Amino acid sequence: MGDDIDADDPREDTFAAHERLVDHGSELARVLMTYQAGIDEIMTKLTILRREYENAYDYNPIEHLAARLKSPTSILAKARRRHVEPTIEGVRGAITDIAGVRVITSFESDVYRVRDVLCQQEDLTVLLVKDYIAEPKPNGYRSLHVIVEVPVFFTDRIARVPVEVQFRTIAMDFWAALEHKIYYKFDRTVPEALLDSLYSTALTSAKLDADMEALHRQIRGAEPQLLDGVHPPTDGGSVPF
Repeated sequence: MGDDIDADDPREDTFAAHERLVDHGSELARVLMTYQAGIDEIMTKLTILRREYENAYDYNPIEHLAARLKSPTSILAKARRRHVEPTIEGVRGAITDIAGVRVITSFESDVYRVRDVLCQQEDLTVLLVKDYIAEPKPNGYRSLHVIVEVPVFFTDRIARVPVEVQFRTIAMDFWAALEHKIYYKFDRTVPEALLDSLYSTALTSAKLDADMEALHRQIRGAEPQLLDGVHPPTDGGSVPF
């Protein structure tokens, strides 16, 4: 799960903090529009890649694409957990996942393959990589998080927008969705026995990914080269940017 929810800070009233953020009015709308434009740019890039895979190759590693823009309420909640000043300047500097895109792949090797193809595009800048597949979180969560900066062209400016792209297999995504529902149901205070069961299912999910990857390699033989000049990592891990 994400960061723990902190106890209420008596120095900051929730409603007042929310008002401080939304009182910016048109400025807040402009900022969120900019983040949405960043999402649109990344989704366009991935959609183009997906269509190319479908039309030019006999194998498409992208199963599903999804995107979300954090609401002002969600932004405020995260700002409070991180003790960030609830202002537009504060959240823009400290919260890097306001804009989010999720890429669901069939197999674990596809996670890195699609990541490589996307991040090698010249107009993208990789800001941060968190590989929770190579090093899962203590609760068993697995996913590859990459924060990229993408240029967005407006009438009066060029904005470089940070977007968090999460790459997961189908199994990873199913487990993460279940974990989210459990934490929501128990308001993040999950019984220890249930946490143990959740961790056990994470191990099962990881084994399923490994078994399916092995089966995939048996069926297809050698790893396919899906794009000219682009090769997946030989060890299934990340490559330097």
